[in-house]
Amino acid sequence: MEILAAYDMTQSYRGAAEVCGVSHNTVRSYVKARTAGAQAPIACKRGRITDPYLPAMTQLVEQSRGKIRGDVVHDKLVDLGYTGSIRTTRYVLAGLKSKYRAQNARVHRPWSVAPGLWLL
Repeated sequence: MEILAAYDMTQSYRGAAEVCGVSHNTVRSYVKARTAGAQAPIACKRGRITDPYLPAMTQLVEQSRGKIRGDVVHDKLVDLGYTGSIRTTRYVLAGLKSKYRAQNARVHRPWSVAPGLWLL
């Protein structure tokens, strides 16, 4: 349901937020924009400081098979000109490593015991 339609129905920020699955602050900003005659605010995705260095980080994760530590990656990125914090590096690296592990996980098939099935 649209946020403004939900607000018109409930006449409550929190009620409309619950119906739409958004924050009550989001509903309030939409309603204030409508009463001011402006268009509803549009959320835009901001880039991260690590975005230019993602290919290098991905390459390091793949070369190490997901075993490289955050401080090692941070030192290599600083040599490339990265100015962000080590915490940001570790945060992004954790996501890359978990994605790598999910893509390269061993597939374990359950053992089904059936007489004579091993003969096939």
